[in-house]
Amino acid sequence: MTDTPAPLRRRIVLLGSTGSIGTQAIDLVRRNPDRFEVTGLSAGGNLDLVAEQAVALGVPVVAVASGSETDLTRAIAKAADEAGVTAYDPELLVGADASALLAGREADVVVNGITGAIGLEPTLAALRAGTTLALANKESLIIGGPLVKTLAAPGQIVPVDSEHSAIAQCLRGGRADEVRRLVVTASGGPFRGRSRAELADVTPDQALAHPNFAMGRVITTNSATLVNKGLEVIEAHLLFDIPFDDILVVVHPQQLIHSMVEFVDGSTIAQAGPPRMLVPIALGMSWPERIADADVPVDWTKAQSWDFEPLDDDAFPSVALARRVGKAGGTWPAVYNAANEVCVDAFHDGRLGFVDIVDTVARVIDAYAAEPASRVRDLTLDDVLAADAWARSAAGDLVPPAP
Repeated sequence: MTDTPAPLRRRIVLLGSTGSIGTQAIDLVRRNPDRFEVTGLSAGGNLDLVAEQAVALGVPVVAVASGSETDLTRAIAKAADEAGVTAYDPELLVGADASALLAGREADVVVNGITGAIGLEPTLAALRAGTTLALANKESLIIGGPLVKTLAAPGQIVPVDSEHSAIAQCLRGGRADEVRRLVVTASGGPFRGRSRAELADVTPDQALAHPNFAMGRVITTNSATLVNKGLEVIEAHLLFDIPFDDILVVVHPQQLIHSMVEFVDGSTIAQAGPPRMLVPIALGMSWPERIADADVPVDWTKAQSWDFEPLDDDAFPSVALARRVGKAGGTWPAVYNAANEVCVDAFHDGRLGFVDIVDTVARVIDAYAAEPASRVRDLTLDDVLAADAWARSAAGDLVPPAP
């Protein structure tokens, strides 16, 4: 009997290190130093935290989108002094393209935990470099669609969204031609069960009170409107080549089943686990291997009930709208995503009501039908960026100005 060879230690580039995905990834790295080595970190503008992370991990390259090289140098020096670390002098990358430059560096895995459309160019850079991409930045796949899929080699993209990680795990249980449909679960957010009329007076603080997950402002608001679930339907279609009509969304408030795959023989395989992101992140960095004790399992010794409900498309029209733009393809998903980002900001600024977020996105999409760019099919990066800019401008025109 031969011993099983030890798994290889993987070099990780972590984009969005100060966000929810990034901080949990670093927790996993620290608990598994024999499995992972972080060779690069990128962040938006939280210089103090990224400096603290870089010093603690001894990261050779640090990238930030905002701030100056002087400010970052000062933050790193302060963090090193507080940690009692001497002779730490990493390479620094500063500017809007810093994450993309870092993503193109040599590594085994790039974890893209950036939020929003700005994650597209780092995604493309990682794919061009031939690196495995652990993708939490769903927006880059959704808006970049054909661009991303054309660049990606088979198996190069490993999904980190909990729903898509669950589907990838379930798909190990059968062949592609045996799949009947995908079942994507949704918690229903903080307003599950409310009618459209009952959502009219929702406040930003209420929208940020997600029942299961602690996430950033945009993602948490998207979970409340279910825009996030609409984006996930598009992502599931692109990742797994399943027609939109064969992707079902079902509300599961406990969020213990992260998603399911239904097979042609009537069998359904579900992936269950705590409503946290540690397992999907760990799998993203180690795929197809599993990391021992990444999280605790469901406690099967306790009595519990799991509920499933149909989605209320009247109260939450965002998923149906996402199916519409997903089927249209081309630049349409980029318009949906960009318009939503503008409307989310306006909602938190007090310039837009909660139900007006998706209503305004729908008005932008209706207006886009008259644009020549809406008929683009051979997508380029410039096409995506132009559609993104058009949608932000169009949404801005529909949103009331700041008082």
